[in-house]
Amino acid sequence: MKQGIHPENYRPIVFKDMSNGDMFLSRSTAKTNETIEFEGETYPLFKLEISSSSHPFYTGKSKLVDTAGRVDKFMSRYARTKK
Repeated sequence: MKQGIHPENYRPIVFKDMSNGDMFLSRSTAKTNETIEFEGETYPLFKLEISSSSHPFYTGKSKLVDTAGRVDKFMSRYARTKK
């Protein structure tokens, strides 16, 4: 890897999918205040709402995430502007 091209805070960080609890280690400059022990080491923790391990496109499982008819609200709001 070329030296001197990455930011100072480019470091290993653990990403945790909060919907299913899966974690993976990667490198990032994401700002975080929390840490977690992962595979015997302590790393900064970044919490995700959804990742490839829980997203319906990657898992092949359809999961309804529509809360309080968000799609219906969107369709009714923008259907009026199309007319």
